[in-house]
Amino acid sequence: MGNTEVSNVPLALFIGIAAVVAVSAWTGHLPKNMIGGLGVIMTLGFVLAHMGRIIPVLKEIGGPAILCLMVPSVLVYFNLFQAHTLGTVQLLMKEANLLYFVIACLVVGSILGMNRIILIQGMMRMFVPLVIGTIAAVASGLAVGSLFGYSLYHSFFFIIVPIIGGGIGEGILPLSLAYSAILGQAPDVYVAQLAPAAVVGNIFAIISAGVLARLGSRRKELNGNGMLIRSARDNALFAGGEQTRQTDFHLMGGGLLLICAFFIVGGLLEKVVHIPGPVLMILIAVLCKYGKVIPARMEIGAHSCYKFVSAALVWPLMIGLGMLYVPLESVVAVFSVGYVVVCGSVVLSMTLASFFIAPYINMYPVEAAIVTSCHSGLGGTGDVAILSASNRMALMPFAQIATRIGGASTVIAATLLLGWIV
Repeated sequence: MGNTEVSNVPLALFIGIAAVVAVSAWTGHLPKNMIGGLGVIMTLGFVLAHMGRIIPVLKEIGGPAILCLMVPSVLVYFNLFQAHTLGTVQLLMKEANLLYFVIACLVVGSILGMNRIILIQGMMRMFVPLVIGTIAAVASGLAVGSLFGYSLYHSFFFIIVPIIGGGIGEGILPLSLAYSAILGQAPDVYVAQLAPAAVVGNIFAIISAGVLARLGSRRKELNGNGMLIRSARDNALFAGGEQTRQTDFHLMGGGLLLICAFFIVGGLLEKVVHIPGPVLMILIAVLCKYGKVIPARMEIGAHSCYKFVSAALVWPLMIGLGMLYVPLESVVAVFSVGYVVVCGSVVLSMTLASFFIAPYINMYPVEAAIVTSCHSGLGGTGDVAILSASNRMALMPFAQIATRIGGASTVIAATLLLGWIV
């Protein structure tokens, strides 16, 4: 027991820390600030991620991501959190918006830390499996939905579109406003109808990613070990670049400032060009990387931030998202065998289409399928969970392209189509 650790924390010390957090939360004396919120989500994130790594079967299909996302949702559903605790986590997740901080660090840091040739090649080639996968997902969802008695209208607008719409903030909420303007009911009504599909679809995507990672470990010819492009020369360049990078805490400060600047610039340009800020942040980071605009030292600093965030904050982030963004009651309200099968068919057809098309465009099937599966589910939230389940966080830039651009395109197309039909 003396050598047992929970996410690198000695067991005895972790039990003591968990007891302090639990007593403070239960008695209502948990500091209602970022420190209190981090205490809750990090304690739960560390223990659930540890359990997800050791539970048989579950550990093979992304157990840490599934437990960290769904267990808090179940606890909230059964009112096992104090209102003060939920308010503290809400302050951290919604008011301080930890999600966007983590996503910005992961996306900008990973983009600036990548070999620029491989980055551009991957961005360009990702559009092919993404488009083919989306077509397959829509066709499969409509066909399976019809078999279970759903109309084409309901299957498309209330099951398929929310799954591939880009997540809660960038997909479900804009869709709910658009549906409200077109169909007449309050936006909250549509959020409750749309969110379950995104949640169920994301669970299928997490499981698919875990299974794909397991397949890749057994079939080496299908597995790029986090590399998207099947190119020995480019992969050697990328691997060499990764080996030369070292973490420098002074550079991390500059790197964090740089990441913040990218996010702020994306938000400013959103007001002008009316494209979501996170999408613009990605595009600007790619252009800066490709044009060698950012000094190499600052790229190292940003990449160091990425390494810290991906190692320390991913599982705690899942806890906060499970508590606040995954409404289990909405899932329960629409839950049926047919509904789940339709959601599963959308995700699996998209993933399989990308898997089988990848060899023809010189990409690794496992990585291509995992990135395309990020188009289904909870947006940035889902990207973190899916890539964590498959241990391929280095694919975050490509996952964000699939999610953000694919999701934005879906929202725009669905809104225009619904307005034309009605």
